[in-house]
Amino acid sequence: MATIPIPTGRLLRTPDGVDLVLTRTFRLPVEEVWAAVTESARTALWFGAWEGDGAPGRTVRVRMVFEEREPWTEMRVEACEAPHRLAVSTVDEAGSWNLELKLSGTSAGAPGAGGTELTFIQHRDTEAGLGEIGAGWEYYLDTLAASLDGMPRPVFEDYYPAQKAYFEGLTAE
Repeated sequence: MATIPIPTGRLLRTPDGVDLVLTRTFRLPVEEVWAAVTESARTALWFGAWEGDGAPGRTVRVRMVFEEREPWTEMRVEACEAPHRLAVSTVDEAGSWNLELKLSGTSAGAPGAGGTELTFIQHRDTEAGLGEIGAGWEYYLDTLAASLDGMPRPVFEDYYPAQKAYFEGLTAE
């Protein structure tokens, strides 16, 4: 029997709606985690490879390799401030997605190397759909962690529907 991963998401009230916030800590330097979230060959291991010009104001195409039928989606790079902040947006049949990754150094890494805290934020105008969305982001961030640690990729079915009730029950702080 698989162990159900513990959900970590929080919901924060904003002037425009809510932010779904998830955090992970890695025992790697910020530059290493930055490479994993911005280099196409590395994003392919946990989210999907991308092609195009990854500069702010530009659009890239991302192949969602862990989604059904591995669709391509266009994402606009809103901000790319190496190695600390990446913001992207996209629109699909499910609506608008405004995503932000913030990386900061910690003392959690190997001696002398430091570690990294990654804060993932999905800026939302509504709390609708959090049951499905939150579990998906937990899965993707744990897949990122597995790719950085050289571990097997987690199994999505361990996240959804097991975490659905947790995310549906979140209230904004």
